[in-house]
Amino acid sequence: MLGDVQKTSVSPVFVGRTEELGVLADALARAATGEPQSVLVGGEAGVGKTRLIDEFLAAAGAAGAVTALGGCVEIGSDGLPFAPVSTALRGLHRQLGDELTRAAAGQEGELARLLPELGETARESEDGRARLFELTARLLERLTTDRTIVLAIEDLHWADRSTRELLSYLFRSLHTARLVIVATYRSDDIHRRHPLRPFLAEADRMRALGRVELSRFTRDEVHAQLTGISGSAPDHSLLDRVFERSDGNAFFVEELAASIAGGCRSGLSDSLRELLLVRIEALGEDAQRVVRVAAVGGSTVEYALLRAVAGLDEDALIEALRQAVGASVLVPTSDGDGYRFRHSLAREAVADDLLPGECSRLQRRYAEALEAQPGLVRADELPARLALHWYHAHEPAKALPAVLEASVHARRRYAYAEKLRLLERALELWEDVPEEVRAVQRPLDFADVYPACGCDDDALHYIDLLAEIVVAANLSGDQERALAVAKKALRKLEMDPLRGAWFWLQRSRLMTGLGRGDGRHELDTALGLVADLPPSAVHAEVLAQLAGWGALHDPGPEVRDTAERAVAMARAVGAESTELSARLTLAAHQVDTGTDVEGGLTEMAEVCARVVAGGVVGVVGRSHINLASALQGVGRSARAAEVAREGIALADRYCLDDARAWARNNLASALFVLGHWDEAERAALEARREARGIKPAAFADLRLAAVALSRGELERAEHLLTAARELFGTHDPQPQSTLVLARYAIELSAARGQYAEARAELDRVLAEGLPRGAHRYVWPLLAAAAAAEADARELPETAAGRAAVLDGLRAAGEGRSRAIPLRRAFGLLFDAELARAEGVSDAGRWEAAVRAFEPLDRPLELARARHRWAEALLTEGGPGVEHAAGPLARAHAEAVRLGARPLREATASLARRARLPLDGEAAPDGRAPGAAGGADAPPRLTPREHDVLRLVTLGRSNRQIAEELFISPKTASVHVSNILAKLGAAGRGEAAATAHRLGLFDLGAAGSAVPGAPAVTPSAVG
Repeated sequence: MLGDVQKTSVSPVFVGRTEELGVLADALARAATGEPQSVLVGGEAGVGKTRLIDEFLAAAGAAGAVTALGGCVEIGSDGLPFAPVSTALRGLHRQLGDELTRAAAGQEGELARLLPELGETARESEDGRARLFELTARLLERLTTDRTIVLAIEDLHWADRSTRELLSYLFRSLHTARLVIVATYRSDDIHRRHPLRPFLAEADRMRALGRVELSRFTRDEVHAQLTGISGSAPDHSLLDRVFERSDGNAFFVEELAASIAGGCRSGLSDSLRELLLVRIEALGEDAQRVVRVAAVGGSTVEYALLRAVAGLDEDALIEALRQAVGASVLVPTSDGDGYRFRHSLAREAVADDLLPGECSRLQRRYAEALEAQPGLVRADELPARLALHWYHAHEPAKALPAVLEASVHARRRYAYAEKLRLLERALELWEDVPEEVRAVQRPLDFADVYPACGCDDDALHYIDLLAEIVVAANLSGDQERALAVAKKALRKLEMDPLRGAWFWLQRSRLMTGLGRGDGRHELDTALGLVADLPPSAVHAEVLAQLAGWGALHDPGPEVRDTAERAVAMARAVGAESTELSARLTLAAHQVDTGTDVEGGLTEMAEVCARVVAGGVVGVVGRSHINLASALQGVGRSARAAEVAREGIALADRYCLDDARAWARNNLASALFVLGHWDEAERAALEARREARGIKPAAFADLRLAAVALSRGELERAEHLLTAARELFGTHDPQPQSTLVLARYAIELSAARGQYAEARAELDRVLAEGLPRGAHRYVWPLLAAAAAAEADARELPETAAGRAAVLDGLRAAGEGRSRAIPLRRAFGLLFDAELARAEGVSDAGRWEAAVRAFEPLDRPLELARARHRWAEALLTEGGPGVEHAAGPLARAHAEAVRLGARPLREATASLARRARLPLDGEAAPDGRAPGAAGGADAPPRLTPREHDVLRLVTLGRSNRQIAEELFISPKTASVHVSNILAKLGAAGRGEAAATAHRLGLFDLGAAGSAVPGAPAVTPSAVG
């Protein structure tokens, strides 16, 4: 447009950055092999990020790659979604033309939301956002089939949330493409609450993503830069002053060089803004005017729009632009259609220097120009830019309609966060807008099941605006804001009851999601409002939510009745999402209660298939999660893991972070039960990192606690249980959290020998009452409590109250359903542990438990049952003793494979005491494992006498020694007499003291001799 313009103060020589360019060049080389690459380039403002990208793009282009650049607009947060991606795609479209059009064939309507040049946008759909992201990835894959493409996104710190989410999706989902995505951001702008921080944190976890951090120039590099600018080497005095003042910031070096070249050799500006304004103040009056107008227009301003706003004739405007470009203040855009500031710092300095009235006047002129000539800017940007300019012009009557229109356009592009910001702005403007202007505004695009007005006019009302904000906040993940606005709406004294019920529904969901309550009061209030009204989508949703509440809190028979009513009403009013959700609840209830396991699972699978086929986003968040949970609850963990992985992929496709975290929790649970503990731990850690809500984060901690407990990592388990308990809080107790927490707390206390604490936890749970139908959580809890009592049986301090505890456990188990094989297995485990706690060694019971767990693919529970079965066989004596070696060896081998240290030590101890070989080991002979050796050890003790002495040091009676070593009390008495004689001890106490003095046994913190000590292990976890 301007021809060749001489630019000053920019070095033609690219200084330094060899290592950084190397990282980018390596990414380009990898991408050329079909491995997509992503690189984030960080650095403070002015450090040289743009110059680095320019050099890289030039080198990539020279190597045959197709390059495109898009810059994030500073107004992105005000509702200009996907701006940098759209700009980059336009760049590709200009270069590839029909080839890009062919690559988008069949999907033009969706992709037109990002690239309007493809034609009219398709009608919005519930799964549209996920589909848009997926189609964008597929488009880039097709375009890179025969070429390498480099997409550069600048100023990511200004990116709108939709852009960040799309980039994050591309980083995760592109696996085979000759593509490099490089993005820059100002690292000095990223404060603790900056919205880019979560994006950067997620990026750090992606192995295929590279990071480059630009540092300031060294003194030598500043010397090279000044030499390039002036064409000759600077003297030492000048170099020292420029390096000291710029501190190595490349842009500041250029500005200082320009200041010095302009004659300001001694009076270098003291402030950054003054330094940046020096160059602008040297321009002519018209050029300064154009620069001020451009500063208000945004990061980039179209030439035609600049001409309409600047108020100069074309010749004067071009001359003014020539000066600004020649002084390196403005530069033409890559498409040749407009201008941008060479550096955003300069634009910020000019904008900050404007007087308040001057700024408002220019904003108004921009808005008036766009209203008069909408074609001055691209159609997809017009609504957002009009809204921005009218708002900052302080014209509420003009701003409100513009902001509402922009919010609709943001919704059509699935930019929910940007829509929320615009609606918040509309709410801010509402009271300042004349009634006659508000009266002509129309409802926007109600989502969810928000009911129609039912009033005398169809105008947009204040309550409608609040409803829009609640929906937008929910869709964008801002539950706190959604709850605040829902509460605000419910404070309105006069409201249509159907709409009131809708707001109570939202409040119930949000209270539950945020852990502020269980949501039941809100649901009951909503039901009261719709009870006498004709069937409606709102009424159906209330019933569906009530059924879901019952399934989670108290799964009794009324859950089925309410869910069936919800399904029938949803079908009658055509509320598909509500119908599918209620069907899920009904089917899951059939599975959990055992009334129709196969039918319920089949129904849930059918709902999942329909959700996927129809893209029903409202149910995607729970369909596969609920099915995986149901499968896990009936012992089909392998299939549960498969469904959980499908759920993760779906949540990823639809960008549902919390749903992905829930699905990862399901996967972690299934993998743990299947014995893949390392994988389970990784899945739980990913869930913990991805969770936005408190509940999926809390369940991730529970999954991690299960692994820690089973490995014997008690301190870590305690920390995780404490964290989970704090996250769950006390406002919304559900069996899936409260009973599992109680079970793990009992296991942890028992593992530490703190049996009083284990009993206290059990007493608390039994006092609160065990929920009806929550069998999948109750049986493992009862088995864990019975195991704790059995482990504590030989401790005198636990004798008091034992009978009452066992009676309570027996009562809790009586009549409880064992219809499902997994629950039958846990029931048999409970029976065997209860008998052990009563002092009854019943090998038959333990064998029954083993046989029940064998087909269920639960290796930990099976190994524990085998350990106890072997122990019972040895205790009972007789012909059964010779059969104990098999189950004991298998239990030990499984404990070793799993990494279950407590179980491994328990099986090893039992084998040592019973003198049974474990797999690959000979029968114990010679000195017992763990016995002290050396000159101080009494050589006269036989291995059996050594075992007896160990138990004597623990205060065991002859009867107890006999039981533990599987010998008769008389034989135990003979061994004790022989030991006393050999040690020259007058009695048991002196013998124990001698053993202690000689260091024969390592006494642990709990006071038990480690060699051969009976291990206390947590019961089944998972």
